Amino acid sequence: MKHLSVRKQLGALVGTVVLVGAGGWIAGTQVHSPADAAAARNAPKAGPVTVGVQRQSLIATVVANGSIEFASPQPLSLAGSVGTAPSGGAADEGAEQRVTKAPVAGAKIKEGDVLMAVNGRPVLALSGQVPMYRTLGPGTAGDDVKQLQRALRRLGFEPGAISGNYGQGTAAAVTQWYTSKGYQAQQPGPDEQQQLGQLQQSVSSAQETLLTMTGSESTGGTRAAPRTDTDTDSGADSDSGTDSRTESGASTPATESSNAKEIRKLQLKSAQKSLDMANAALSTYQSTYGTKVPAGEAVFFPKLPVRLDKVTVKTGDSPAGQIGTVTGSELVVQAVVPGSDGELLRKGMAVELTTAGGEKARGTVSALGADAAPSPADDGGGQSTGEASRGSESESEPGADAETAAAGDPSAPVPLRISVPDPGPLAGQAGASVKVTIKIGASDGRVLTVPLAAIRTSADGKARVQVQRDSGVSDVQVTVGLSAAGLVEVKPADGALKQGDNVVVGK
Repeated sequence: MKHLSVRKQLGALVGTVVLVGAGGWIAGTQVHSPADAAAARNAPKAGPVTVGVQRQSLIATVVANGSIEFASPQPLSLAGSVGTAPSGGAADEGAEQRVTKAPVAGAKIKEGDVLMAVNGRPVLALSGQVPMYRTLGPGTAGDDVKQLQRALRRLGFEPGAISGNYGQGTAAAVTQWYTSKGYQAQQPGPDEQQQLGQLQQSVSSAQETLLTMTGSESTGGTRAAPRTDTDTDSGADSDSGTDSRTESGASTPATESSNAKEIRKLQLKSAQKSLDMANAALSTYQSTYGTKVPAGEAVFFPKLPVRLDKVTVKTGDSPAGQIGTVTGSELVVQAVVPGSDGELLRKGMAVELTTAGGEKARGTVSALGADAAPSPADDGGGQSTGEASRGSESESEPGADAETAAAGDPSAPVPLRISVPDPGPLAGQAGASVKVTIKIGASDGRVLTVPLAAIRTSADGKARVQVQRDSGVSDVQVTVGLSAAGLVEVKPADGALKQGDNVVVGK
């Protein structure tokens, strides 16, 4: 038992010594001299930053954000007053025009439709390139009349010959067209009717005067003055050779009769001339008298149907100036890209459009630069004929600023318009944003690629990369190809570059 106790004490002593020794060793390893501590805090020796060469396919794209819009926005305004003669007569002259039925935003307008009503009269839509700029009626002629005649024929109202002359056939077709829409075509007003009556009365008066004079001539003509006793006595004096009236300077009966005939002839000629003039005035007025299309009652659009995108008037407003905006019914996407990207794009390039929900549609680049600049549809009024008016505050053409800036600054923004033949998931999303992706090129299969930062240009203008190997850093001349997503295709001049090599991108 005594030996067992001694052994236990000896084991405990040995364990204690071991523990103390281990603790001392650990403590010793954690203790550093000031020099060692300073050395540990120094940065490692600088070396080049490298990236591995990869072999892969490259697809170069231009990416931008776009907005879904309806195509061809144009301002809508009226070319003149609605109606040419107030039906109420002189008391209504100068009455202010008021919208009595406002246009409806979002409505689809077809040829022959009523856009709105002003003072109870319609404003009608027609297809044509010539803007409405005057009242069309009897006596007018020109391309705008021919355009009206063609539109009437398309609508099923036969105007007769498409001659460009507004005649009775055109007037009849206009009357039928208005009636089909529940309105009466514009007829001559009270003032016009009064003027026609006055001209007709002038003709009647001139005819009566001429007939009276002609009747007097036919029943007796000019009569010789009655002879007097003095004339008889003088005539008995055969020696004198002349009568006493001749001696005193008085005309003979024959002379007086001749003068009267000349006067009568002049009077008849004057009466006939008055009648001719009255008939000419009446004929001229009648040639312009009849059913008309007032300047404000028709709007010609280059292409129909159109969509009423915005409306700026309501019932009771005056229709002066711009009354709204119309667009085509097809969708387009408007976007803007930096000038450097714009230089890579061309009309006809395919476009991938991605909605916020991830749905995709296809489009095509249809316009670039100034041609794609948004239309100034909200900048002021102007007949809706595809030619927007220019406000006095803007001296330059739409898109001219972007085009001028791009000419001097490659990073200046360039407008871009994308047509969308099949809207698919974009339908009904006008005003929404989409991601625009345009593929501008692709590599020929899998190629060697390095970061753009690895490309250096030597004094002779040739491209090269620096390759780090065990023996150090060496220059390798390369030919640069397609670039995309920060990478560039390279072809080594002597094959001294392969996948897995490390190229220097920084130090």
